[in-house]
Amino acid sequence: MRKLKHLGILCFLFIGGTLMAQNGSTMVGGAEMYPSKNIVENASQSKDHTTLVAAVKAAGLVETLQGDGPFTVFAPTNAAFEKLPSGTVETLLKPENKAKLQAVLTYHVIAGNFSANDVVAAIKEADGKATFETVSGAKLYAIMEDGKVKLKDASGNVATVTIANVNQSNGVIHVIDTVVLPGK
Repeated sequence: MRKLKHLGILCFLFIGGTLMAQNGSTMVGGAEMYPSKNIVENASQSKDHTTLVAAVKAAGLVETLQGDGPFTVFAPTNAAFEKLPSGTVETLLKPENKAKLQAVLTYHVIAGNFSANDVVAAIKEADGKATFETVSGAKLYAIMEDGKVKLKDASGNVATVTIANVNQSNGVIHVIDTVVLPGK
């Protein structure tokens, strides 16, 4: 029997809907997300998160999300932002709406490093509906439905975690399919 050598070839595993490389990185938006890089460095490489990255820059949150953390970020995709009413993103990106944009973005962030297992455990411990305080100070709710973690905002909008446990040097990203919004 011949031994095969891996000469510069990355081996990928498909685990729970997430493409993972042998080196511990995860594929998101066509790019590898490296656990050795921070949240902003990785998100900037994802073609599915260009709107989020532009919003983070416009809100002046780049330095914060490059900080030590740890942070748990529920990262909406471009398609999630496209679900918002027409003109919403453009309006939020205007300099005069910076505070509003910061409130929306920090509503997607929890202080601490919460893996998918941690979120699921919190849901079970809270009898099916876990409450998390976001960095914005508002509450975000997590539930399990059809075997998937879903986030519910104060207005009843629901986002599904589509890619979990994208580990970062300063926390973890969970990709979501809908923008959640803080209450008024």
